Amino acid sequence: MKRHIYADNAATTKLDAEAFAAMKIWLLDEYANASQQYSFARKPRAAIKQAREIIAECINAEPQEIFFTSGGTESDNWAIKSAVLANLNERPHIITSAIEHKAILNSCAAMQNLGCTVTKLPVDARGVVSPDDLASSILPQTKIISVMTANNEIGTIQPVKKLCEIAHEHGKIFHTDAVQAVGHIPIDVKNLGVDMLSASAHKFNAPKGVGFLYVRAGVKLFPYLDGGAQEYGMRAGTENVAAIVGMAVALKKNISALETNQKHIIGLEKLFIRELEENNIPHVRNGAEPTLPGLISLSFDGKDGEKILHRMDLMGISISTGSACDGNKNQISHVLKALNLSESLAKGTIRISLGKNNTLEDVRAIVTALKKVLGD
Repeated sequence: MKRHIYADNAATTKLDAEAFAAMKIWLLDEYANASQQYSFARKPRAAIKQAREIIAECINAEPQEIFFTSGGTESDNWAIKSAVLANLNERPHIITSAIEHKAILNSCAAMQNLGCTVTKLPVDARGVVSPDDLASSILPQTKIISVMTANNEIGTIQPVKKLCEIAHEHGKIFHTDAVQAVGHIPIDVKNLGVDMLSASAHKFNAPKGVGFLYVRAGVKLFPYLDGGAQEYGMRAGTENVAAIVGMAVALKKNISALETNQKHIIGLEKLFIRELEENNIPHVRNGAEPTLPGLISLSFDGKDGEKILHRMDLMGISISTGSACDGNKNQISHVLKALNLSESLAKGTIRISLGKNNTLEDVRAIVTALKKVLGD
């Protein structure tokens, strides 16, 4: 059998073995509902408490500021819709960017249907939001500003701290979708100053279907799901103890090895770009420094990104044309449109996202396969 090479770590990551091992006891033995009052529920309840403390420490938050969710999409929806629910009588205004994940953009669109107004900040050719554009877009009725920490298609890291400072100068709430960033670059919510932050476990080697929303103490939050009193009465539903524990274990492990992982992945990325150049493969790299380590958006003029993806797949290599959430739609991504990329380049765009489990051999094999695919 040919060896499979996974190079789509921005879509999801392999579950960490230690995280999986930590999860099993809460599935097989200590399976009680953590909300029950009998003694059998004490250990699951304590496990959730400990996981909350671990995750808070990883992003320099307080445990009571961490709310567990089903993932990044729910966390993003909760942040946007909570801000609107608090101000429904004022026709709230929302500011976001043109390159946000669909979880943000579609949440904003849903709020428009309720009478809200939305401003989408443009980005420059590198995919960066201008602080001046944000400052000039803030209105008295602006209730929340949401700009992602790092883009999931091109890897560009936004000046979140500066954007947050501008928001606070105007007395506005600032949220950041950090789904692609948490576990891969240092995230310190106190240093950034953000009021809310979304994260998803499966992006940092934890299980799918779990995530968290950070909400700074003092920020008004409305319940997103109605029901029981879980998550301080803010998020109803029986807690997924195993997934929460797995998320905490994986995040702590990634944060502990952050510098080592970054060094390894950046080395792979540099080799990849060097191999492209040495093999005379014409390409345009999208995005700007600083970028997420290993997330590489490449455009090949006149080529078809979908065809490249499928040809690479037949050769045992998993890559992407962009966000996995849009993978069933053969169209130019809204992110590439926002960069004003020519149609010829946009259609020929692929995303390669290298992770800590990739090797130098993987990188060379990917370049060899790309050269063959593009030359045919």
